[in-house]
Amino acid sequence: MVFLNTDFLCSEELRLLLDYTAEADPVRDFVPAYHFKICLPDGTMIGRCDLRIGHSRKLYYGGNIGYGIFPDYRGRHYAEKACRLLLMLAKRHGLGYVIITCRPDNLPSRRTCERLGGKLLEITELPEDNDMRRDRGYSQVCVFRYEL
Repeated sequence: MVFLNTDFLCSEELRLLLDYTAEADPVRDFVPAYHFKICLPDGTMIGRCDLRIGHSRKLYYGGNIGYGIFPDYRGRHYAEKACRLLLMLAKRHGLGYVIITCRPDNLPSRRTCERLGGKLLEITELPEDNDMRRDRGYSQVCVFRYEL
């Protein structure tokens, strides 16, 4: 896979600054991914996000997009705005759709997923061998699908 130029991932409020890319790792069932710093126009880093290119059983539970906003900057819809930028990059890669997941009890993240306009496919149990279950103790995720 060829990683694309990401300089266009900005708005009046945010800029996604490419931190690094990661090649696919078939042994671990990892697809290629972009990893970004979420920054304000003045360069202040307020969080991180990533976009995973591809679809797999593992990504159904983990999602194509991950995000996190630092506590001091939460409540301003920055995660939603960053995701909207990532959706543009996903579309340029021809994904067709993306999956974003969150824990059912993470209400701010769930509201972000809802505001993005995706379809809630299900709230599902994570498989026993899933990294999020094993490493973080998560048992369920909400699975949202976004058509591009």
